[in-house]
This record gives sequence, C-alpha cells and structure tokens, in this order.
Amino acid sequence: MNIGDAARLSGLPPKTIRYYEESKLLKPASRAANGYRDYSETDVHKLKFIKHARELGFTVQQCAELMSLYDDKERHAADVKAIALRHLQDVDAKIADLQRMKGTLSHFVSCCAGDDRPECPILEGIAGEHRA
Repeated sequence: MNIGDAARLSGLPPKTIRYYEESKLLKPASRAANGYRDYSETDVHKLKFIKHARELGFTVQQCAELMSLYDDKERHAADVKAIALRHLQDVDAKIADLQRMKGTLSHFVSCCAGDDRPECPILEGIAGEHRA
C-alpha cells in the first residue's frame, strides 16, 4: 500500500511516517516498481504501535527501545517494565511541575482585579515583583 493508505490506516500523517523512517524508528518501506513507498500490514501495525506509544508520551528513543523489545520474542518483561517505570516517574515529575505552575498562576489570577487600572499582579508576579 502507498504512504497515503498507510497514513489513513495508522492515523499518522505521511510527514510523520517519513520522519519515523528517517529517524530509524521504522524501517524504510520497500519501493514499488513505480518508485513509491510500499507499506505492508506489518508496517501499519508498527506505526499504530508507535502512535500509541507517542500518545502515552514516550520519546522517539523510548519508542525505538520498546519496538525492539516488541520484536524480540525472547525479551524479558522486566526490561519493558523498567522503561515504563522510568517514563512513569518522568510523567509524575511533570504533573508535579504543572501543579506548582497551576498554584502560582491561580494565585496571580486571584490577586488581579481585572479592571481598567494599569497595575496588574499577574505581570508583577511574572516579573518577580509580586509577593505572595
């Protein structure tokens, strides 16, 4: 199938599929007689795998590691779990950062009257001038 069909079936734009090939995340598709990329059902399955892993926030490098383990029928589940646990720790850290940001921003917003005056605790807070 051509890249358009692979894109439609995988839910990824053709540009992203080409990027995954260039980054060696996906083996370059074979070429048909007309020179166009020719994707297999296996390629589409791998693209769906990558798409879902990326939706879970795994990096391209982590996706490559996961794909390698997925293809390795003698893999150890512990290796897969270690990658997922590291990623989960990263997600938890990002959530904590977002919660801190939300708290600070909520405080700034609650301090701002939002009226016609030029004074703005939000801008002062961003500039480091506003004290809680």
